Parts: sequence; structure tokens; C-alpha cells
Amino acid sequence: MKKILSLAAAFGAMFYLSSCGDDDNGGVTPNPVADTVLTGYIKSDMTLTNDKIWVIDGRVFVTNGAKLTIEEGTIIKGKEGKGSAASALTIARDGLIDAEGTAENPIIFTAMTDNIKVGQKRGTNLEVTDNQQWGGVVILGSAPISPSAGTSAQIEGVSASEPLGQYGGDKPDDNQGVFKYVSIRHGGTTIDAAKGNDINGLTLGGVGSGTQISHVEIFANFDDGIEFFGGTVNVSDVLIYGVGDDALDVDQAYAGTIDNFMIYTASSTDSDEGLEIDGPEGPENSEGKFTIKNGTITSVDGGGSAADFKSEPQGTVSNVKWEGFDGGATLQIRASFNADDNCAAETDAYTNLIDGVLVFNNVKFDAFKVYDEDGKDENPDECDLPIDYQANAEDMATSSEATGATDATAFNSWTISSILDLL
Repeated sequence: MKKILSLAAAFGAMFYLSSCGDDDNGGVTPNPVADTVLTGYIKSDMTLTNDKIWVIDGRVFVTNGAKLTIEEGTIIKGKEGKGSAASALTIARDGLIDAEGTAENPIIFTAMTDNIKVGQKRGTNLEVTDNQQWGGVVILGSAPISPSAGTSAQIEGVSASEPLGQYGGDKPDDNQGVFKYVSIRHGGTTIDAAKGNDINGLTLGGVGSGTQISHVEIFANFDDGIEFFGGTVNVSDVLIYGVGDDALDVDQAYAGTIDNFMIYTASSTDSDEGLEIDGPEGPENSEGKFTIKNGTITSVDGGGSAADFKSEPQGTVSNVKWEGFDGGATLQIRASFNADDNCAAETDAYTNLIDGVLVFNNVKFDAFKVYDEDGKDENPDECDLPIDYQANAEDMATSSEATGATDATAFNSWTISSILDLL
């Protein structure tokens, strides 16, 4: 039986809390304190304590200047649901997050179906192929982005009628808080089946450099591991294991640094790209350049694809190595043409590579592949890929003995990937 109380009365927050007995946990041994369900809008400061399971039911937004503090060792579970019923935690532009776990006591976001209990670092009933069990975590900020129009945009997965889905602005050093030693598991539920949209493990939209994000694990997510929509935030010590789409996805002229990361793709989880890198989408804030450095991207069973650079990527990839891919690790470089101008080359990954806007420095891979996409707007059928493009691209970067991730110990003991001896 659930007893619903208004937090407006209890805490001054505009959402609801419900206490859950054994029946709501599928027969799991009761926790020291009854589970608490979160829904709706958090409009005043709140702390999630580590003595209970916290349950996300539907869309939960932190807004109105409120700060959501999550104690180290806290477990948060998302309920199942798709589309408008998908469960996800969103930190809006006017909200803050203070989630600082430790290696001894990481903060864990997982599914309601996970039998993990208070005080544990893992359950026993879910595997790496168990994804789409809930949504994910979204952090939105006011740092510059380059959307197709204007300087702000609505984040994927949030209804256009919900103003708290807006992200982007003019504050490069915007601070949305702290997010450290956090493991996000078994997410990626569908939000729009018609468009094929799913929720990323961690979505960062216009997040600024004042935000501290490090020691993040994404495990068994159906969509991307982490997707960056512009912004300037620097992220370090990232582990992504067994996602169903791209591990790291960069869009809208993201201008931060991703440092010390390990990615594991697999055909068993239908992994797509290790890296999918795009650039600006519009004229505003279009100069931002990323830095991706000190990373190892491994296919555990030969499946998945190494990387795809398309849509005008601009930035530097340094000391990154790919290994374990069937047929070798191929870095795809897209070229685009204008059929109305005698198939003249248009700005894209290939031109940025040749012009030194897209740079590969000390990377270990097996091959470049320059490609176009016949029949798509960027590459009309009548425009053929020039025969010298492949050789030109190969002249811009050669494979070297990159060392990859500089500190693999950053993921020991606290990540589920390490606990399961998958690394």
C-alpha cells in the first residue's frame, strides 16, 4: 500500500513522495527505511540520503534555483515506461546538482527492475544486455551551443511544451554543480518510437566549464553513453560499457575536453560508433572546438564501429587508440558536395581534416575511410567522391603507438564493469 504525501507541505517542494513496502520491490528484503518516490518538479533544496532507495517515476525536473544533493552511496532507481511515461532526472538551467560519490560509496542510478539493495554496489539479476529499463540523467546549462537556429534549443526527449527542456546561452563558465563517482545503468528507454529517439545514459546540453563532472560510468544503456550538445564542460575519467548506439556523441560545437576514458563496444548490445563526432549546426557560436584525449576504445567481441566524423566536426583527437574491431578499426570521414555548384566540396569532416580544423594527433587505428552518403541532402546522387580524397585524408594522419587511457585504475572497485571483471 502506498501513502501519498505532498512535499509542498513536508519540504516546500512541488512534487510527491510515497512510501513503499516490500510489494513495490518485487520481494526484495526491505530496506532500512522505506523507498521514496519522486515525481514532477523539485523547486526547493532537497537531499537524497543513502539510507533508502529513491525511485524516479516519470519526468523529474530540478528547477527554480533548487539544488538536489545526493549523498555518497545513494541508490536511485527509475521506473519502467516509454514516451511521455519515461522516467528521467533532468537538472534544468535554473537548477543545480550536487552528486559527489566516492570510490568506496559511488552514487548509482539504475532500473527499478534491478535487485540491488541499500549498501550494495550491484544487484544480481541484470546483465549488460538488459537495457531500456528506464530513462537516464539530463543536465542542462546556459553555456554556448550551436543549434540550427538561435542560441538555445529544446533538448531531445522533453516535450516542446515544457520550457524546462531549454538549454544553451552565453555563459561559458556556467556552473550546474558537481557530478562525480556516478554509475548510470540499464537505461535508454524509447521516448519517440516514430523518430527512433531514446534517452542517453547522460545527456549534457549547454553545460558550462564551471560544472565539475568526473568518474562517470555508463553501463548497458540502449542509446548513447554520453551525448554533448554544445557547452564547454570538461569531463574526465569516463567508462562506457555495452551501449546500444554511440558511446560518446558530440554535437553543436561542443568546446570542452574529454580526458581519460575507456569505451567497450559489443555486437551483443548492438553498439554503433565508439565516437560519433559532429560540429556546429548553425551560424551562432560556431567556433567551438572539442578536445578528446587519452582514451582507449575496445570492441570486446569485434562488433561495433570505431568512429564516425561527420557534419563539420572541429577539434583535436589526441592519444586515443582503438583495438579489437573485426577487420580493423576504421575511422570514417564524411565528405559533402553541392550539386548546384558543379559538385563543389562543402564544409564537412573531410574539408576540416584537410584544412587542419579536425586534427588527429598520436592516434592508433587501422584505416581512414572517406565516404559520402548518396541520396542524402549533403551528398546528391550525381556527385561522385573524387578519387584523390582517400589518399589526401591518409596524408593528414598516420597510426601511431598511442597509449590510450592514462589511468585505468580510475575505474577500479567502484564501477559495475570492474566489479563484474569485464575490464
